[in-house]
Amino acid sequence: MQTVLIVVHLIIVLALIGVVLLQRSEGGLGLGGGGGGGVGGFMTGRGQANALTRATAILAALFFTTSMVLAILSHRSAAPKSILDTGAPQTSGQPAKQPTGADNLLDTLRQQQDRAPVTAPAQPAPAQPAVPEAPQSR
Repeated sequence: MQTVLIVVHLIIVLALIGVVLLQRSEGGLGLGGGGGGGVGGFMTGRGQANALTRATAILAALFFTTSMVLAILSHRSAAPKSILDTGAPQTSGQPAKQPTGADNLLDTLRQQQDRAPVTAPAQPAPAQPAVPEAPQSR
């Protein structure tokens, strides 16, 4: 249903673009060409303007209608979701810690740093020469 409505919507959009481009502009330089030779004498200037204006109004109404129906269909197909219903699974051994207003990232990092085991310092790296030695030519 939604796919068919999208195809109809796109056809209406293309027709609306075509009808708008065929209309005569205020300056008289529209693609329709006006009354005399634009469409090959198919309609007079006034008749052409009335038909194109009516077609534009009808296509615009159809465009807004299909847009609203597509919006309603997409809204109904999306099921309401709550983050409270799909919480992360809790481990059975540890109770979940509830965040409080006083907890922030800095406090959490300090607590983790306090819990970290103290290890012996690693052996220092061998001393580097103060001046790099360059090979000399002989």
